[in-house]
Amino acid sequence: MFSKACEYGIRATLFIAQRSLNGERVSLREISGGIDSPEAFTAKILQQLARDQIVKSTKGSTGGFEIDKEKIDSIKLSEIVNAIDGDSIYIGCGLGLQECNAKQPCPVHDKFTLIRNDLKKMLQTTTVLELATSLDVGLTCLRR
Repeated sequence: MFSKACEYGIRATLFIAQRSLNGERVSLREISGGIDSPEAFTAKILQQLARDQIVKSTKGSTGGFEIDKEKIDSIKLSEIVNAIDGDSIYIGCGLGLQECNAKQPCPVHDKFTLIRNDLKKMLQTTTVLELATSLDVGLTCLRR
C-alpha cells in the first residue's frame, strides 16, 4: 500500500523519535541498521523528512538526526506519508484502472473507498509519540 520509501520513512521517523525521547541524536548508519534499510536510500528519505521539518538534521562530528521532544506528540503518520508519497494513497483505483469513479466504478470501488477512508483516518489520528512509546516498552519492533 505504501511505497518502499514511505515504509522506510515511517520506520526511520519512529526510530529517531524513540531515541529522541531518550535525549539521543542518531546517525544515518544507526538508523539504517536499526530499521534494516539501505543506507543511501535512507539518506535520501531522511533529506525529504528534514525538508518537511519532520526530523531535524545536524551536521558535524556530533551531528545526526533528532526530533524535538515537544514535537513528537504532534507529528501524525499522515505527515510522513504526505512528505514521501504525497496524497497518492488516497486517490486512484484499487485495481489500478485509469477510469474508475463513483459513476463508473470498478468491481472493488465501494469496498476500497471504505478501506482507504479508514486508512486516512488512522494516519491522521496516530501520532509518532504513540508508536515510539510502544517501541520503547517493547510492545512493537522495527526489524523483521
